[in-house]
Amino acid sequence: MTTETRFPNPLSVLSGGVATTDRIRHVKLSTLTLPLQTPISDAKVLTGRQKPMTEIVFLFAEITTGNNYRGIGFSYSKRAGGPAQYAHAKEIADNLLGEDPSDIGRLYQKLLWAGASVGRSGVATQAIAALDIALYDLKAKRADLPLAKLLGAYRDSVQTYNTSGGFLQAPIEEVKERATLSLAEGIGGIKIKVGHPDSKVDISRVTAIREHLGADVPLMVDANQQWDRPTAMRMGRTLEQFDLVWIEEPLDAYDAEGHAQLAQALDTSIATGEMLSSVSEHINLITNRSVDIIQPDAPRIGGITPFLRLAALADQAGLQLAPHFAMEIHLHLAASYPREPWVEHFEWLNPLFNERLETHQGRMIVPNRPGLGFTLSDQAHAWVTDTVEFGRK
Repeated sequence: MTTETRFPNPLSVLSGGVATTDRIRHVKLSTLTLPLQTPISDAKVLTGRQKPMTEIVFLFAEITTGNNYRGIGFSYSKRAGGPAQYAHAKEIADNLLGEDPSDIGRLYQKLLWAGASVGRSGVATQAIAALDIALYDLKAKRADLPLAKLLGAYRDSVQTYNTSGGFLQAPIEEVKERATLSLAEGIGGIKIKVGHPDSKVDISRVTAIREHLGADVPLMVDANQQWDRPTAMRMGRTLEQFDLVWIEEPLDAYDAEGHAQLAQALDTSIATGEMLSSVSEHINLITNRSVDIIQPDAPRIGGITPFLRLAALADQAGLQLAPHFAMEIHLHLAASYPREPWVEHFEWLNPLFNERLETHQGRMIVPNRPGLGFTLSDQAHAWVTDTVEFGRK
């Protein structure tokens, strides 16, 4: 007598549940321009490399399934590149139609290969980022969970610091006032810009802010890549007296060797990574021990899929995490990082959304709304300059 062991057909099992039968039926892409109330200048402007920033261009992706679940994601560009992101997204977005929205990793690869001739970093992956983030938002909404909970949160709030009040075009008294207001609103730390062509101006501003805040408030500085190696070493040693949490972008973003020299020589932590546009570029920082605090930007490196891959590598290397900008996305990703991270507070994007993030006692609270927890405001829709749709509504 023979005994026959029967196993269920994997395909028949997968086809039985709602979660595996839902399909993407509609993709909408929109580009919009967010005007800034005041032109913004950092060290790149003072050194003549860039013009003051007056607006931010966004690429929004909205993905809808046959069962009427909808996810929203965005990418962005400052000063240049926004139209290019939108153009690339329009060429590849229809590859999602008919696909299972849960298969985010496979869909990411499909979108990469659809635009493979233009590479796997920069504009190409920044266009994919909006779609990838929308898929994660959709998946969390279908699970009725905040994205952080879907990913696996380590905490329900994250340390937060404000940057928007510390730009170089602002007089020091205004920077002080903005810092006081940020702390009163429950934000925990303050970051100010340095990298002025006259280093004495930097030292004067940092001295004034440290005296204004007192010794216990976390303080960071950001040179926006404007120092050469000797200047960065000299300034880094001078800044040790201020007990900074970190010195950000002291050198060119791609100078892994120079950042490694600083990280080894200085007591103050070195932070960088926001300007890099791929995981492989960040791996170079990790391999060279160039940073103590890594600062990836999910929209810039291609979305949540590559961000999570990078986060695993950063954690394995023992690095702290402080994602750049886009707190509406990064709060969830930081809450899911094993080591205590920081989230950068920028109120610039507030007009785009109906909801607000809450800060309390120095921390940003993960919202209990499903997905990213945001819906587009009427003002956001009014700023849309072009839209394209694929599939059926």
